[in-house]
Amino acid sequence: MGGLGPPRPGGLTIRGLVTALRFLTIVPVPGRALEGPEALGRAAGWFPLVGLALGGVLWLAHRLFSLAFPSLLATLLVLVAWKLLTGGIHLDGLADTLDGLTGRDPQERLAIMRDSRIGVFGALGLIVVLLIGFVALAELPGTVRERALLLAPVVGRDAPLFLACAFQPATPGRGSGSAFMKAVTLPAVSIGALVVAVAAALILWPWGLLFAAVGLAVAGTAAGFFSRRLGGLTGDVLGAAVELAELAVLVACVTCQHASILGIDLFR
Repeated sequence: MGGLGPPRPGGLTIRGLVTALRFLTIVPVPGRALEGPEALGRAAGWFPLVGLALGGVLWLAHRLFSLAFPSLLATLLVLVAWKLLTGGIHLDGLADTLDGLTGRDPQERLAIMRDSRIGVFGALGLIVVLLIGFVALAELPGTVRERALLLAPVVGRDAPLFLACAFQPATPGRGSGSAFMKAVTLPAVSIGALVVAVAAALILWPWGLLFAAVGLAVAGTAAGFFSRRLGGLTGDVLGAAVELAELAVLVACVTCQHASILGIDLFR
């Protein structure tokens, strides 16, 4: 059994939207957010929708940058804007998670992850992920690149909901990750899955559905590995899963594009 919390009153409230926007982006959203340690979990139903909004901003940014700069520079600026808009919060989780792999047992690994300093594994992981993401985007034609920019953030922000119902927290009752996993409800997971499915079908039919499945499968596989190393998942691992799911979508897109170059036109 995973960490899916029991059904409780609530849903897609405005306060939940404010909470999700403030956590997932650096946008200064007015309004009253949800309160308490489980606030993020109660707002989880909004995560994929916030991802779709982020994708829309990236789509627009790519259009504008492409008018002013060469393709490679425009792609790099979009990637920078992507990470800046999220405050780098998921990159931080990825770095902490990778640093934790150097520990000898779950307790030591969790202690290393709580250390705010970045280690060699974390730094190397960030470089590799950012480089692969940049090259994958740069290799896509403009129209496909824009669609990938729309889809990847949606899939990435659905990953924590999916993982919350598939895994247990590493430190039950302690930490933001545990509180999030406890508060995520079945309706939130269902809403997230619906948003991803509809967005994937509309943005890149029919291959978008495959790309979304690949992104979530990669996030789930990585979470399974980290869960065995840590005795469960933490907030850092959930953040890392967002980055890995997004990256997997981009790599899946460029892989199919490469097949098109070889004579199999998947994006026709």
